[in-house]
Amino acid sequence: MSWLEKIFGGTQPKTAQLAKERLTLVIAHQRADEAGAPDFLPELQKELIAVISKYVKVNADDIKVQLEKKGNYEVLEVNIVMPEAH
Repeated sequence: MSWLEKIFGGTQPKTAQLAKERLTLVIAHQRADEAGAPDFLPELQKELIAVISKYVKVNADDIKVQLEKKGNYEVLEVNIVMPEAH
């Protein structure tokens, strides 16, 4: 690589861009391996229960967490049944 290419950015990809592309491939590969079986949902549900319980008395069964695949997107759905206000 000549000094002009170093100054003006030759044909080699930037390090950050290359790292981003590699990370994207790793994430896509991991998602394909998991085959839609997210292992973080039970832990996420526990954490949500803990945080919400600090502010509102809620039953653990009243919090539902689901991950759905819709086309190319994954949708995280959280449903919380709140107690009636008196």
